[in-house]
Amino acid sequence: MEFSSLTPFTVRRDDGLVPNEIAQGGWGPTLGGQVIGGLLARGIEQHVVDEELVPARLTVDILRRVATAPVRVCAEVVRIGRRMQSVDATMTQDGEVVARASALYLRRSTQPDGQIWTTPLTMPPLPEEPAHFSDELPMFIRAYGTDGNGGDGLQWQVDGPRYAWIREVRALVEGEQMSPFIRAAMAVDVTSSMTNFSTTGLAFINADYTLTLSRLPEGPYIGLAALTHYSDDGVATGTASLFDTRGPIGSGMSTAVANLHFLQGKFADRPR
Repeated sequence: MEFSSLTPFTVRRDDGLVPNEIAQGGWGPTLGGQVIGGLLARGIEQHVVDEELVPARLTVDILRRVATAPVRVCAEVVRIGRRMQSVDATMTQDGEVVARASALYLRRSTQPDGQIWTTPLTMPPLPEEPAHFSDELPMFIRAYGTDGNGGDGLQWQVDGPRYAWIREVRALVEGEQMSPFIRAAMAVDVTSSMTNFSTTGLAFINADYTLTLSRLPEGPYIGLAALTHYSDDGVATGTASLFDTRGPIGSGMSTAVANLHFLQGKFADRPR
């Protein structure tokens, strides 16, 4: 499906990136976590040229709310070894660091023999796509709760399993193709919303998230299945498994803090 006409999240200007309004998250006039993580992953990816290295971990720290205003992303190689490469990135706004990320790339090798047990999970089938993607929603997402029927984020307002299929439908940066790594870095931000929904709504806002990958996603869809939520005294952590249409690809983890001013029971198809 053609969606190049949809408004990009950001456009290049001088040596920075200017967000469009669609880049705002669900917590007010600030950048959504998926855009922050995507831009940091983009900066990191530009410093890895060895095609045998694959991204195995990305950790994104959102140090403060990022205004819908120009940002700069700078990255640097921390270490290169025989089987790994470590890269850090920072996002600045008006000269102040507002977010940062670290990534670990590992070298492909021979897969060991034998069967290794893991928790069995089954994703719902892929959703039916609309005839046209909406320019008013940042991504195409279908959430699934205990009834197995896809819908908006309110499907997660249940005391039971939660799932989602996500497809990015617009460019992160105008005129650029989005790599599989960047798509995974953006999709995993949904871990926080998915794992922190309660039966009364969403009242946690994420402070960071981590993506781990055993391989890059294939195809346009990335799925998430909630695994855990633990919280006490307004501090929460949640985990999810990530999938593509071929099977599991990795995991997401988010830490979050209570944000009771958010309008509970509302979820506008935005992960932040």
